[in-house]
Amino acid sequence: MSRQLKSQRRGVVVVNVAILLIPIIAFLALALDSGYLLKVRTELQSAADAAALAAVRELVPDDYGNQNTDQAIATARAYVQENVHDINAFQVNDSDIQIGRYDPSTIYSSVSLLNDGTYDTVRVTVRRDGTTNSAVRLFFARIIGIADCDVTATATAVLPRASTFTAGDGIMPFALHKDVWDATEMGDRFQTFNGHVVNAQGKTIPGNWGTVDIGETNNSTSELSDQIRNGLRQKDLDALAADGRIPHNRFLDATQPITVQADTGLSSGLKAAVEAIHGQTRYMPIYESVGNGNGNNAEYQIVEWGLVQVVGSNFKGAKGTNITFEKTKSYDGKLSPHPDLSDTSNTIPNVYAHPTLIE
Repeated sequence: MSRQLKSQRRGVVVVNVAILLIPIIAFLALALDSGYLLKVRTELQSAADAAALAAVRELVPDDYGNQNTDQAIATARAYVQENVHDINAFQVNDSDIQIGRYDPSTIYSSVSLLNDGTYDTVRVTVRRDGTTNSAVRLFFARIIGIADCDVTATATAVLPRASTFTAGDGIMPFALHKDVWDATEMGDRFQTFNGHVVNAQGKTIPGNWGTVDIGETNNSTSELSDQIRNGLRQKDLDALAADGRIPHNRFLDATQPITVQADTGLSSGLKAAVEAIHGQTRYMPIYESVGNGNGNNAEYQIVEWGLVQVVGSNFKGAKGTNITFEKTKSYDGKLSPHPDLSDTSNTIPNVYAHPTLIE
C-alpha cells in the first residue's frame, strides 16, 4: 500500500474519531451533570418532606379549636432554609405552601385540598427554576450549550386521626359516662370522686364513676397504679384477647365498643400513681351503659375514648378524695393512625397521630 493511501486513511480515521467524540463528550457531560442534578433534587425533596411534616404538626387545634396557619407557614419556610445548603436565604413562594383539609375521596390518588373544616394537610413545593431561586448551574453540559436546569420538589403531609392503642399508650382505668363527656366543653375542667362528677362551677353532674379493669379482671391496686403510670401493657392486651373482648393482642381498636369489668373505686392506694402523672395527658374510657349488677360485678360498655389532662388530685378520706381533669386535644406521635385514611369518621375524637407523607 502506498504511503499516500495510508496517509489518506489515517486522515479519515482522525475525522471520524473527531466526529464521534462530539456525542461521546455530550453524553459524558450529561451523565456527570445528571448525577449532580440528582443530588440537588434529593436535597430539595428532603427539604420539602421535612418542611411539610414539621408544618402540619402546627395545625393541631388548641383547646378552643383554633389553628395557627401563620405558624405552620413560618415553620415550613424555616425547615426549607435549614435543609437547603447550596443557596443562602432560600425563598419559598406563598403560593407554594398550601394548607387545607384533604379530600378523603382523593387520598389515594391525586390529593385535593378543601378549604373548610379542620385543616390537616400541608403541601410544600421548593423551586430552583430561575424565578424564585437560581436554576441549577451545570458544569460539563455547558460545553454543548446547556448552562442550567430547573429542579422542583413537592411534598404533602397529613395529620391523620388516631384509631388504636398499643402497649405503652397512656390510658386511665377510670370510666366516665358519655352524657357527662359530651356535656363538657373543650378546655373545661371537671373533678371526679367516687360516684360523682363535679364541673368547674362546683355543680354535681350525673354519671357513675369508678375504676375499671382494662385487661385482667379484679386488678389489684398495684396493678391499677402500674397502668396509671405506664399506660396500656402487653399483658392487658393479652388478657383482653384471651377473653375474646378484642380479636387479637396486637392493639386495642379505640373505635370499637368493648366491655370491661368494674373495680373497687378511687382509693388512697392510687395516690402516688395519680400524683406522678399530674400535668400529663391520658385517654379515658367513655361508657354508655352499665350492666350485670353492681360493685365489682358491674360491666361497663365502653363506646369511645376521651383525651384529658390530669390537672391535680386530693386524697383525703372518703369525701375528700378526687381528681381534677381538663378536656383537651393532643398530638401524640405514638398513636397509630387509622389504617384507611379515606375514613375520617371512625377515629378517636380530637386526637391526632404521627404526621404521614402521602405525596
